[in-house]
Amino acid sequence: MRGLEIDPRRTTDAHIDAVRHTLQRLMPEHLSGEIRRHLELAREAPGTHEAALLERLAEVIENRGPDELVVVDTAPSGHTARLLALPELMQAWTDGLLRSRHRSERFGAALRGLGGVDTAGRQNPSADRRARRDREIRAVLDRRRERFCRLRTTLQDARRTAFVIVLAAERVPVQESIELHDELLTSGLHVAGLVANKLSPADAGPLLAARHRQERPQLDQLRARLPGLPVVEIPLLAGEVAGASGVGLLTPYL
Repeated sequence: MRGLEIDPRRTTDAHIDAVRHTLQRLMPEHLSGEIRRHLELAREAPGTHEAALLERLAEVIENRGPDELVVVDTAPSGHTARLLALPELMQAWTDGLLRSRHRSERFGAALRGLGGVDTAGRQNPSADRRARRDREIRAVLDRRRERFCRLRTTLQDARRTAFVIVLAAERVPVQESIELHDELLTSGLHVAGLVANKLSPADAGPLLAARHRQERPQLDQLRARLPGLPVVEIPLLAGEVAGASGVGLLTPYL
């Protein structure tokens, strides 16, 4: 078993650096300053962190071994729903860019047909460079589109991917989990079950016994609202669940 923590800031920085390298390679040198300023603004733009994380997640899934299972511990429900909607949004965005590139290439080809040869009948070198740049840009966009398409297909394939919603047995988390379940189904994603975590014992003092009595109706409501899903109950454990030994503590309850 191996663990990987994806740092949003470092992942975003690496994503921006990769985009900068690609743009500086493809675009004219005199635009390098504009590219740098634009990417610095984009670094803090809404959705940049999520897009970078999605790219990293796609990379992890694509590079897994044939017998490896990838378990992703995501953010709370609202962030998870937005993250999982990104593959389709990013694919649609990339499709739009590709259509724009196609129109640009057709227009550029028409212009090159008018002025792409010199008086001696030779192809203009600058026209050749623009054509090569256009082909490379399209190749970059095609690769990006294919990656998001593969990721979306993987996430929506119930034979390969299942979502397990982990929650606390409290009113608000239960309601959020029911809403997340509905959002996942709407997105074509398979929910395999729910895990109620850190449940209070009934026999460990009056405080925890009172919490235990409050938790049971919430679990009953969860089962009533989502009757087709198993609900795994994990009690409050003494230590923090971290690392391989911590995961081992959960084994008897799963």
